[in-house]
Amino acid sequence: MLMPSLFGESLLDDFWNMEMPTVRSYTSAKNPYDLMTTDVKETENGYEIHMNLPGVKKEDVKAELKDGYLTIQASTASNQETKDNDGKYIRRERYSGSCSRSFFVGKEVTQEEIKARFEDGVLKLDIPKKEAKKVEEQKKYITIEG
Repeated sequence: MLMPSLFGESLLDDFWNMEMPTVRSYTSAKNPYDLMTTDVKETENGYEIHMNLPGVKKEDVKAELKDGYLTIQASTASNQETKDNDGKYIRRERYSGSCSRSFFVGKEVTQEEIKARFEDGVLKLDIPKKEAKKVEEQKKYITIEG
């Protein structure tokens, strides 16, 4: 009987083994658990975001601010080939993927106020705190005829 799988593992592996679930360590950038893990730290003047992007180049990362939402997009691709002495393929692997995350930072924050840098596979963003503009509620009356 075929069982559904998630990331190459049967969903019922831990159930049928009747063991306590184990903590798995993932070290490959191809694994979704490693991509875009994010730490958000509140500071006195704003927020610091550190986002892990292992195996991603700076030019493959894009940040966009639209309608108060900061969206980070990253893409990566790799191609590995191994041949024997006769030039026959022993192994060929290709991988490409993209992912994105969005954060609401407020409509008052502008693109120029957000500072970003990419160091050692980590995207670091500094976002200032902004108070939402208070809109005075104006009473709008409807004219009643008669």
